[in-house]
Amino acid sequence: MPYFYVDRYYWILIIPTMLFALWAQTKVSSTFNKYSQVMSRSGWTAADVCRQILDRNGLYQVRIEHISGNLTDHFDPTSNVVRLSDSVYSSRSVASIGVAAHEVGHAIQYAVGYTPIRIRAAIIPVTNFGSKLSMPLILLGFVFQWQPVVNLGILLFSLMTLFQLITLPVELNASRRALKTLEGDNILYGEEVSQAKRVLTAAALTYVAALLTSAAQLLRMILLFGRRNNRD
Repeated sequence: MPYFYVDRYYWILIIPTMLFALWAQTKVSSTFNKYSQVMSRSGWTAADVCRQILDRNGLYQVRIEHISGNLTDHFDPTSNVVRLSDSVYSSRSVASIGVAAHEVGHAIQYAVGYTPIRIRAAIIPVTNFGSKLSMPLILLGFVFQWQPVVNLGILLFSLMTLFQLITLPVELNASRRALKTLEGDNILYGEEVSQAKRVLTAAALTYVAALLTSAAQLLRMILLFGRRNNRD
């Protein structure tokens, strides 16, 4: 069962992407922590800014909730709620305001019908289904020499890579919307905008890492099972 042991493709493809993902996570944490110490001159909290941007875009129906955790912030389209974490909600820092504005960016994407986020939302059920079945199908097909079943498993796994591919522009667009609003509406001033951008750029690296990791895993599967077919 070639996928389930450490092969050369594991060292060539998986280890580098794992290291990059670890670096990206460290980068976002350190950058957020750094600019969490820089207070915005406006004096507004991240929750205040979140409400302001939502209202200016006519999204009065979107609620804001405080949730526990560190950087667990997200927009929930099913409940129409922007959830801000302990480290963001009541903070007046440039970093927290940037994160809050980014999440509002997702709410605006849904409101204006931004195509990539609509596609991402549509494929989530299929992606979840594929993630659960892909590896069992690959294992089953390999054990019983059923290549079509192996191929189906790889195809289902590829849906996760597709999801990550679509997610990246969605996140980048939300950050662009956030920074444009923060500067254009005079919520952040001068260097504060650049500092918020550094936080959001660091966060974007985690999505790049997720895409590279998923693509590397998919390529490894294809190379391993393709090599097996060639021997057969």
